[in-house]
Amino acid sequence: MAATDWPSVPATFLALDPGEHALSRSRCVVLPVPYEATTSYRKGTSGGPAAIIRASAEMEDYDPELGCEPCAVGVHTAPAVEPALAGPEAMASRVAEAAGFYADQGKLVGVLGGEHSLTSGAVAAMAARHERLSVLIFDAQADLRETYQGSAHSHACAARRALDYAERMAIVGVRSMTADEAAFAAERGVALFPRGPEPVTDVDGVLDALGENVYVSFDLDAFDPSFMAAVGTPEPGGIGWWEALRILRAVGERKRVVGFDVVELAPNEGPEACAYAAAKLVYKLFAYATHRPR
Repeated sequence: MAATDWPSVPATFLALDPGEHALSRSRCVVLPVPYEATTSYRKGTSGGPAAIIRASAEMEDYDPELGCEPCAVGVHTAPAVEPALAGPEAMASRVAEAAGFYADQGKLVGVLGGEHSLTSGAVAAMAARHERLSVLIFDAQADLRETYQGSAHSHACAARRALDYAERMAIVGVRSMTADEAAFAAERGVALFPRGPEPVTDVDGVLDALGENVYVSFDLDAFDPSFMAAVGTPEPGGIGWWEALRILRAVGERKRVVGFDVVELAPNEGPEACAYAAAKLVYKLFAYATHRPR
């Protein structure tokens, strides 16, 4: 008997058959990047990609909201990107190379982090391939510092480094920043949509702040910690599930999503439900980007 003669569960996103979802047959690519170097509060984001993939195996392929199986376009799970010991700047370059490799084959790349410093690499790759790139960030913190703890490539500088490549930026869910970050956002024209006592409802305002080509970066601490506890820097008063999806669906309807990341899951800091929700979010991002719901 061959080792493949009995049923097995593939270690792929949604436990999809790697033969049916080979790279050559897939529209989408899941790119795991288990990197953590600059986290400054709770640790464990290097375990995020594996936790998301593991949890995704328990999800259903069918999406009742869209009335289809989004994975029918093909979702290939790529090998994980090995961490670069030289530091976060070198790691961002490695992510740019990997994301660009798949983008050049016409794939929609979804990066699974790992810490938020990875975003600048993926943004660099997409900016080199899509003119006038905009970046939509969901985050509790502004991440607009020039440096943090001696590094210009810290997770706390993620949005600032993404602006090295992007033309426009909107940040949704922010509720923590320094005075310098607030001043820089005003000077640079970064559109901020803070989460206060009421939900973020200005969907048109978010869309107006973006151009046609959009890269989405979703730091999971944008969610309220009562729902998403497994993050490195929990911040009270965050956005809710449907609040986020309402915006993401609108982006899928009216913009062109050229790539995305979901970062900062620290699976040991919260219940397994957090990894499952992160996996569901990844699937929703692929779905909205490829099906352009109306």
